[in-house]
Amino acid sequence: MLQLQNAPVLLKKLVKLMTPEELELTTNQNCTALCFAAQSEIVPIAKEMVKRNRNLPSIFPKNCTNCLPLFAAIMTGNRDMVSYLYSVTPIEPLTSWDRIQLLIATISTDLYDTALKILDTQLAPEEKKLLWVSLEMLARKHSEIGSKSQPSVWERCLNSCFRGRFCNKAMMQASAHQLVYRLWKALEDENFSSTAVQYHMQLLLEAAQVGNVEFLVILIRSYPDLIWQVDNGYGTLFHVAIKHRQEHVFNLIYEIGVLKGNLACVCTKKGNNMLHLAGELPSLDRLNIVSGAALQMQRELLWFQEIEKIVPKSYVNMKNTKGKTPRDIFVKTHEELQKNGEKWMKGTSNSCMLVAALIATVVFPAAFTVPGGNNQETDIPIFLESNWFTVFFISDAVTMLFSSSSILVFLSILTSRYTEKDFLISLPRRLALGLATLLISIIGMLIAFTAACFLVLKSKTSVPIRIIVGAPAVPISLFVILHYGLWLDIFRSAFCSKRFLFRSQNRLFKQAS
Repeated sequence: MLQLQNAPVLLKKLVKLMTPEELELTTNQNCTALCFAAQSEIVPIAKEMVKRNRNLPSIFPKNCTNCLPLFAAIMTGNRDMVSYLYSVTPIEPLTSWDRIQLLIATISTDLYDTALKILDTQLAPEEKKLLWVSLEMLARKHSEIGSKSQPSVWERCLNSCFRGRFCNKAMMQASAHQLVYRLWKALEDENFSSTAVQYHMQLLLEAAQVGNVEFLVILIRSYPDLIWQVDNGYGTLFHVAIKHRQEHVFNLIYEIGVLKGNLACVCTKKGNNMLHLAGELPSLDRLNIVSGAALQMQRELLWFQEIEKIVPKSYVNMKNTKGKTPRDIFVKTHEELQKNGEKWMKGTSNSCMLVAALIATVVFPAAFTVPGGNNQETDIPIFLESNWFTVFFISDAVTMLFSSSSILVFLSILTSRYTEKDFLISLPRRLALGLATLLISIIGMLIAFTAACFLVLKSKTSVPIRIIVGAPAVPISLFVILHYGLWLDIFRSAFCSKRFLFRSQNRLFKQAS
């Protein structure tokens, strides 16, 4: 361990013993020692090498950008090393091809601030077409592009004060936003040429498929006609968004008003309209964004119903080239999901009902065997006048009431018909209600336990007794924390699913900050 810590110091001493000419020696792969230092991510070593030989950063074979030390640093993604090597590497003498390769490398490793600096350099006109490759890469980075072109003041201050340890993601998202905008503007002359249509459609397809709404907003704001671009195989960008269940991209359709009906009339070469695509089963990664097959089935039904409102009425029963209507496709492709949803709902209800039954079994006799017992002469509870006895009795009664309610709710789920209509509203709300009553019964049971401890051991003030009395907070916290994701999915699906899925956010025609 000590040797690893001293390695940078030993390497610096070794570099000092080398002559500038020795540092320029290359391997069989035409890489200098600085390339390996750049890959090691140890900035002091690279600084010492450049100090010994100022020409090292620009030594690499022609048409072999991979051997450029800056390129090697970029591929490691180490921001400190890239920042230093960029400051000592002459960029202007590099060919346009080399600079394009550096630009693509910075985008692939999410170093958008460095990519902006490279873009500032002058590119040859014939190399500009290669910028489409950079844009296409950015189209696939759905979580890297921010909604703002400039970070806020406090984000810049925190990033500056702590050397990129805080708010670095916000800074990179703003840089990525600027990069998309500037690349699009750099290709402005190309955008309106007839040969650019294929590039436009490719960008739209890539961005819509992964849900890169920020990328699409930047492009559409400066070139609104992109909304009407149609591909014979895929349709419009909204057809792609429906197929891949990208609700954030699809929600842009609400911002174009009544004209969305024109887009809804577009069909693919297979004769599929928007509703046909909504009837198809999406990929697993899009299904699994919510927990449980039942909630996934509900989400699919919401998509189908929403698209049904948008397409013309004649399209609802329209047949594609295979003679299938949207409803035929939906029923066929979602048959297995519906069965899995029924199985998941019954399994969850059985488990929860078992817990609720155990709680009811425990709290029912507790109401008649009160802590401290009864007075032998009057048969009245000894601690009847105590406040803690009142807390115990009320919490015990509440627990009994809500555990019984929970059992009945879960029983109604088990006896449901499990039709499509049930998955839409009834089942998610029953599940949410059952879990809520179960949680209240668990909390009530633990409060009753705490009150009983205070009644019996109120004269004791030792630390172990206090710990035991406060212990019920642990299972309550664990229950909430461990089931947080499932709870959030269930309650959102039960009460807010449609509002979360389909809503206009006024993005397209709102000025970017």
